[in-house]
Amino acid sequence: MFAGSNRALRVVFLGSHVDPFLIQEEVPIPELKSGEILGKIRMATICGSDLHTISGRRKEAVPSILGHEGVIELIEHKRPADSGLKKGDRLTFHVVNCCGKCERCKDGLQQKCLSLFKYGHAAIMKNSELNGCYASHIIIHSGTHVVKVPDHLQDRIASPINCALATMISAVSGLNGRGSNRETSAFIQGCGLLGIYGCVLLREAGFNKVFCSDVNVDRLDMVQKFGGIPLQAGQRTSEGPEDSSVDVVIEIYCGSKKTSGTRVCGVRDVISEGITLVRPGGLYVLIGMVHPDSKLDLTGEQIIRKCITIKGIHNYSPQHLDEAVSFLSRTYIKYPYKELFSQPFKLADFQTALKLAQQQKFYRVCVVP
Repeated sequence: MFAGSNRALRVVFLGSHVDPFLIQEEVPIPELKSGEILGKIRMATICGSDLHTISGRRKEAVPSILGHEGVIELIEHKRPADSGLKKGDRLTFHVVNCCGKCERCKDGLQQKCLSLFKYGHAAIMKNSELNGCYASHIIIHSGTHVVKVPDHLQDRIASPINCALATMISAVSGLNGRGSNRETSAFIQGCGLLGIYGCVLLREAGFNKVFCSDVNVDRLDMVQKFGGIPLQAGQRTSEGPEDSSVDVVIEIYCGSKKTSGTRVCGVRDVISEGITLVRPGGLYVLIGMVHPDSKLDLTGEQIIRKCITIKGIHNYSPQHLDEAVSFLSRTYIKYPYKELFSQPFKLADFQTALKLAQQQKFYRVCVVP
């Protein structure tokens, strides 16, 4: 099935307990309103949050078009002439549309805008028929921040910029491993794509050692290629950090472990390890536990006696997207980013791509219209 010049193909998610839970359909492309952009999806990648939605672990409105990581090609736009945009531009876009006027936006928390719209997470409604990346086209709303993708960045490398990389840029913002009279170190709990990006970002920020742990030992091989020191989660070795020695701990544990043939979430278990490892006056950044099963076994005394700062990060602000594009553009030759991605699947074969993504053989599985 292929979309015609005035029609779009989309994959619609109907709910995790519905059979079929995904359908493909063609729809007309609506006329653009002021400030909007019509983009053709050049490449989309399957994010872990979409896997959680499809499995039922994460609740989203339905019916919906999932997918928020992607590179688009500008087909048409109705933004001001001085926007610098033109047909054929390759763009990445902020995963949220925000008003820029409410108190949260003015405080730099655009991702928590009081009138927030999030691409790939919203229900299909009238005048919002193309709002996710698992489609041939997407309509970017008026006011959504977009950034041009440099020509030297391939689509598959650039696709997760607007989610995984920009979120990690937000998480490490202001961290600097240089200028200390001692060796600086960081510990990342989870070596999915965010963990891999975290290794690169912290090494480039001057941290002498960046440890990265995971229960999935198959993923640890990739850590060294991106500047990190791989460790199997839950196992203390002489190669790992000593207690109370790590400047920064970042929790991005989105993986799972097998117990008696079933998969259980291991997210909460890593917190006690992180508290043990972080040095007095250190920082603990929490990113991955975006689900209800995240009650922590933690005392105020543990935080107070070590003078620990605990910081929560959810998504990012527009400036982090600019920084993400710039960072990837500077480091794309230095690190083997291509190895993180699968060969692209056609949108018509989305079910096959989804099964591969669930197997976690690649950090991202790619989809093209």
